[in-house]
Amino acid sequence: MDGLWQVWWVWVVAGFALGGLEVLAPGYIFLGFAIGAVLTGALVGFGILGGVVSGLLLAFAVLSLAAWFALRRTMGVRAGQVKVWDRDIND
Repeated sequence: MDGLWQVWWVWVVAGFALGGLEVLAPGYIFLGFAIGAVLTGALVGFGILGGVVSGLLLAFAVLSLAAWFALRRTMGVRAGQVKVWDRDIND
């Protein structure tokens, strides 16, 4: 099991699976993880990243967090998007 996560295509398949999960639960929850997994797979595939599984998981976490922040900045809550209620709906 330890060597399985050191193969690049396993990360890419996991990323696509998380992307499919995003279709079922929209809201950019799993999309950051999916992008992080695909990027980790690409880095492993190009030989830039490798070694122990804990280092790969750390890289996955950092890349997923960066992807989440990028998604939040580009597609997240925008200024003026908040609905302000000025009267009660029961009035």
